[in-house]
Amino acid sequence: MAGAGDAAKEYVAGSVAGVAQVIVGHPFDTVKVKMQAHNTTAQGKVYKNAFHCTSRILLEEGIRGLYKGASSSFIGIAVESSLFFGTYSQAKQLLQGRSEDGRPQLQVIIPSAASSGALISCVLTPTELTKCRMQVQGNDAVHAARYSSPLDCAVKTLESEGLRGIYRGGLATLFREAIGNAVFFCAYEYSRFWMHNYLDSPQFSASNHFVLAKDIGIGIMSGGISGMAFWTATLPLDVAKTIIQTNPDPHLSRNPFHILRMIYKRAGMGGCYAGLGPTLARAFPANAAAIVAWEYSAKILGINRG
Repeated sequence: MAGAGDAAKEYVAGSVAGVAQVIVGHPFDTVKVKMQAHNTTAQGKVYKNAFHCTSRILLEEGIRGLYKGASSSFIGIAVESSLFFGTYSQAKQLLQGRSEDGRPQLQVIIPSAASSGALISCVLTPTELTKCRMQVQGNDAVHAARYSSPLDCAVKTLESEGLRGIYRGGLATLFREAIGNAVFFCAYEYSRFWMHNYLDSPQFSASNHFVLAKDIGIGIMSGGISGMAFWTATLPLDVAKTIIQTNPDPHLSRNPFHILRMIYKRAGMGGCYAGLGPTLARAFPANAAAIVAWEYSAKILGINRG
């Protein structure tokens, strides 16, 4: 088990990964949230596809429209990512013990990732609620309230709905993060292991330039694959979460499975996967950036994960 110093370094590396993820991925996330909020209503689809949604945002709100709610994302994701990567690394070391076997172990990865996901859902729920409510605002928004900033959104939500209101969508977030993070880290650990096994063989050059390119390439591919696996597995829960958090009806059910049943009746399986295009388009580069930032921050900080 690593000491307190190494544990702190893991949390710092995780926060760096979160910042990199927001910079690359937030515009894609705005398009996803807009499509989820407006393409699953009883009135039918507002946006034909992701390109239509993006062009509408740019025409009506400019580039700033794509970064709506980003300030809450930077704060939330920096904290969330720090807990996400830090808690996973610590739990993994605890469960793995002193095992020298470098092979991924499902009995270690799944509980470590799921517990990390459950923990970060407590941080993510209020930050994602403010982010999503900021993102769905626009000329086509149906919400009566208008928020000038994420802080204004949080304050108005607390005033009108109380603490329970700021944690709207908490159950959907918990399920999404616990399940999704288990899928994410399984995909990451196995793809990273297989790629290293292949590229570390004697047939490849051992020059410093090759090692650097290899490590960055493996980080990009393993991060991108893991991000796409996460969202493919959990997007319906994310759609339910978006509806719960952005729908102005105070009596709307907060049970994500009830919401998914309602969406399925209205829009079929396509409704349950609303925003799939921008989500997967975002998942690869955003998570690739996060993993490369995490791994290289760890190297700079002197953390050796093997």
